[in-house]
Amino acid sequence: MKKIIAALTVALSIAASAGSADNSGLIRLSDRDDLFGWEAVGRLDIGKEGYCTGVLITPDIVLTAAHCVYDPHTGKKQTVSAFKFSAGLRDGKAIEERGAIKFIAHENYAPRMGVTFNNIRNDVALIQLDEPISSFTAAPFLIHAGVTKGSRVSVVSYGQGRDQALSWQRDCGMLGRRNGLMAFDCNVTHGSSGAPVFVKEGNRARILSLVSSGTRGNGQVLSWGMELPATVATLKAKLRTLPAEAETKHRSTMRRLTVGGKRNETGAKFISN
Repeated sequence: MKKIIAALTVALSIAASAGSADNSGLIRLSDRDDLFGWEAVGRLDIGKEGYCTGVLITPDIVLTAAHCVYDPHTGKKQTVSAFKFSAGLRDGKAIEERGAIKFIAHENYAPRMGVTFNNIRNDVALIQLDEPISSFTAAPFLIHAGVTKGSRVSVVSYGQGRDQALSWQRDCGMLGRRNGLMAFDCNVTHGSSGAPVFVKEGNRARILSLVSSGTRGNGQVLSWGMELPATVATLKAKLRTLPAEAETKHRSTMRRLTVGGKRNETGAKFISN
């Protein structure tokens, strides 16, 4: 595994001492006013296994990492009833909560292969919710269409030790981009898989990439993501043709949720050096 991480680092021309950004600037989105504009990012609970981060790209489609939809022990796909998306979850309250009726992961993602070039490129999944979430409540984000001129990005995510509310790192760096892969020095951790990496376009953030995997060591965090436009377009087209797998009941706005307690870690596949 360390050889793979080293190869990724070299391939993306990332210096081990990369210090182009401050990794400490997390802002906890505790209040409703703090959350304004980020409501479409939510926590994706996955049965008893744990959680990832997801983001609405349409009123009823959540974008997340492909490895989040597989059982980490067996490598088999989760059942659709395992998923619960809580938009804007903060301290036990969600803007909206939904179940899922179907989902799709990139066909070239290999869940038993771990962290590889190919898996990071294809670590993308879509989940269709049982009912749409109004755009007036949580406005979906668009996918960034092409190459960004700058190297500054932001990330909104949940994570180990901060799973009760979203954390926003408003400024971190894209360290390299090559062959469909991207590398960042943003402050993400276990549970941040599927977290959207944003670039600003006009007055609205757009999704540049997703957090897939990463490594920690020597006070530094490196994380990896993928290019999205073609992959998301293909998956959306395929998702439309799939039959619904389950019918779930509507969950009301601002429902009090039971959160906390110990959960097995899923999410970003971080490795400590």
